[in-house]
Amino acid sequence: MTKALFIVDVQNDFTEGGALAVEGGDAVAERITEFVSAHADDYALVVASRDWHHPDHDNGGHFAVEGEPDFVDTWPAHCVAGTPGAEYDPGLDTAAVTHHVKKGQGVPAYSVFEGTTDDGRTVAELLAERGILDVDIAGIATDYCVRASALDAIEHGRRVRILTDLVAGVAPASSDAALAELAHAGAELAVTQP
Repeated sequence: MTKALFIVDVQNDFTEGGALAVEGGDAVAERITEFVSAHADDYALVVASRDWHHPDHDNGGHFAVEGEPDFVDTWPAHCVAGTPGAEYDPGLDTAAVTHHVKKGQGVPAYSVFEGTTDDGRTVAELLAERGILDVDIAGIATDYCVRASALDAIEHGRRVRILTDLVAGVAPASSDAALAELAHAGAELAVTQP
């Protein structure tokens, strides 16, 4: 097998009731769980990423410490390491995850390629070690971290497929624009359920 699945940032702070809640996040968590339970054996790697920001720290200007966040470069505090908001959504079963990646540890980070495993390996290293050529991507948010992760995977020479029924975005217009951009960059847009 030369295929990997990226599960991007399916965390409590990005699903309903969280600091940066995305509508449909809980449903996406449950649909990813169903998909993985049926298809885990299709993948050599299942990589789940989490934002993992430092507490009491602006994380390289990522958190709006003074004034209101602009929701482009600055954000309310979210996914702070060790808090419930940073944990995976309870609807996401991580039993089949082979590698957990934490990103944004003190700096802004959107792509899974900016994170590391607990033993310090990067996603690029994981893909190279296993000879992974194809990457399927699911998660949150379509218009931010899913988009950034997919663009980086393409830049790293991988064939990318966005599982469009397993993503949720911040807003419909920006999510549609992100998917159009990804398709233009060479990603395949696919649906897991007919």
